[in-house]
Amino acid sequence: MTSRLRHPVFAVVGALALTLPWVASWATGVSAGFGVFAVVGVSGLAVLGASFLLAWGAETAEKDVPRAFAIAVLAVLAVAPEYAVDALYAWQAATDPSKANLAVANMTGANRILIGLGWSGIALFSIYKATAGSRRDDRSVVDREGVLGDAVKLDPSISTEILFLFLATVFAFFVPLNGGIDAIDTIVLVGLYVTYIAIIIRGDVEEGDHQIGVPAYFQANPRRVRVPIVLALFVYSGFLIFTAVEPFAHGLEDLGLRFGIPEFFMIQWIAPLASESPELVVTAYLVNKARATAAFNALISSKLNQWTLLIGTLSVVYSISLGAYGVLPFDFKQAAEIWLTAAQSFFALAILVNFRISVREAVTLLVLFVSQVGIEFVLIRTYPEALAETYSIYLLLAYTAVYILLGAALLATRRRDLQRLARVTVANIRGTPLPEPERAD
Repeated sequence: MTSRLRHPVFAVVGALALTLPWVASWATGVSAGFGVFAVVGVSGLAVLGASFLLAWGAETAEKDVPRAFAIAVLAVLAVAPEYAVDALYAWQAATDPSKANLAVANMTGANRILIGLGWSGIALFSIYKATAGSRRDDRSVVDREGVLGDAVKLDPSISTEILFLFLATVFAFFVPLNGGIDAIDTIVLVGLYVTYIAIIIRGDVEEGDHQIGVPAYFQANPRRVRVPIVLALFVYSGFLIFTAVEPFAHGLEDLGLRFGIPEFFMIQWIAPLASESPELVVTAYLVNKARATAAFNALISSKLNQWTLLIGTLSVVYSISLGAYGVLPFDFKQAAEIWLTAAQSFFALAILVNFRISVREAVTLLVLFVSQVGIEFVLIRTYPEALAETYSIYLLLAYTAVYILLGAALLATRRRDLQRLARVTVANIRGTPLPEPERAD
């Protein structure tokens, strides 16, 4: 009996069961009458089930398409709710200009959560899982001298994502100088992502990691059966994410407001945290399967599409709602938010140029993120709105400087790693095999 319960089909049934209460309530309209706690509970379970289905779909797809492309699809679907929320604010900004600030705040909050909590948290979780007790089955985690020296080792194949994310990050520093998000931003940022997809889709299907559980069960089927399964998993999980995450996020916002948390703070941090939850669950699942490198690939891919497509499409949505071409405007505080988000990305990429992230580096990312959000929350709760905003701007600019200085200092000591990154990236883009020294630690 126990062996039967361990069969992959039971895992799939279990994940589907988590989603059925939400599907039934959504289809019948019953969810509209739910209280806030019921909405958060039912939609939250649906998001959890969708995350597992999405991860299984991506892992199964690795048998038929390049792994980077499968992970890119996973990343787009997992952060789709963030696109929906930001698009809503950008659309409303055509008639209510204050909504433009909310669109930018939601976007910058989501991007900083991905690095501040996502990258750092997954690195720490990976190292913990690999070093706890006698477990040493994740080859991407390397032991080094000192408590903070252990690190997650990334596959050099991720160099293409690092390059495009770096280009988008450099460009992002200039976005506020135009007075808003305009057509130039759209062309450059969307163009970067389209170019990236065109490169990775040309890659060969890799032999990949040995799969176990549900992905292995699906991959054992003939291609004519396997492909429809993957498509069904992607479509169904995408449907759940589109329909369930927004009520989940708004439910958390309502709960926060009941406890006196300011609305703007909720929109910038709590709503994006909820909308990023599928991605965080998927990456935690991959780490639990000793696939830390795949987890990081998914997080980096998510960061890339949010830092390019998400920003680039906001002006398009705004212009459509406006009925004419328009530049999505925002105030100086949101400009400072964009600079801080770009600076955080710059520091995080400086960490990854040697294809590793150590405990020390992950903790630094986490502490910087949490301390900035915490201090800003205290300012909002302590001072009148106008004064709190002024102090917040100073805080954002100060943290921007800290991130840039730390990133520049790291790059100055990692010139050889930068040269290696350049060589590996050129090899990946050309599709040529990496020389053996470049594969070495």
